[in-house]
Amino acid sequence: MTTLIIVQARMTSTRLPGKVLLPLAGEPMLTRLVERLCRVQRADGIVVASTTNVTDDPIAGLCAQLGVSCHRGLEHDVLSRYADAARLHGADTVVRVTSDCPLIDPALIDRVINAYEEGCGDYVSNMLPPTWPYGMAVEVFSEAVLAQAHEEATQAAEREHVTPFLYWRPERYRLCNVASPVDLSQHRWTVDTPEDYALVSRLFDHLMPTKPYFNQADVLTLLDQHPDWIALNQHIMQKPANETQTVKKKP
Repeated sequence: MTTLIIVQARMTSTRLPGKVLLPLAGEPMLTRLVERLCRVQRADGIVVASTTNVTDDPIAGLCAQLGVSCHRGLEHDVLSRYADAARLHGADTVVRVTSDCPLIDPALIDRVINAYEEGCGDYVSNMLPPTWPYGMAVEVFSEAVLAQAHEEATQAAEREHVTPFLYWRPERYRLCNVASPVDLSQHRWTVDTPEDYALVSRLFDHLMPTKPYFNQADVLTLLDQHPDWIALNQHIMQKPANETQTVKKKP
């Protein structure tokens, strides 16, 4: 059984264009994310799912430098990008991570994969509902159900956000959530705006020199020492739809 982490990445983010290549402690954000994903023990490989747009050529170039596979497909049909990447790279199990989560904890990814492998559900996430910091989202599901979603999904939100077809149908797919023992959802560690980048960049600058393999606990400790940093992006509203992963019936 092959478990692949598939990361969606493009340069044309609406609120912070080019964010995936912005520097974090001297390296592009995508590089920092790949470094962390390489520490996931229960995954067999990483694929970056980008687009065929010329603007995303730099992403493909960076993947080549990093020795990471890059699958390129339609910009707004992210579901097709994932389905094609999984099929072409021989995935049995797909782990979905987004490129704006450079602080994601490898141990948390392993924990969600483990829950899936133990039969917790057809779709396993840690955001149903959110109890981890935003920027720690992990989703795990089989290539088979991904192919079903790709074949049947018709709504724009289902195509753009990849997994709503699954978690909007709890009567069809068994849903499982890996919750944090303490609600940490007040923290915002994703990178979607300049304010988000300011916080995450500061965290990397302080942690990388002494703890290059830092984890979620290290980030929380640093923020406890500098609580004023949280205000850098505390006012940013989380975008709706996939990020909140509301479980509901098909609209």
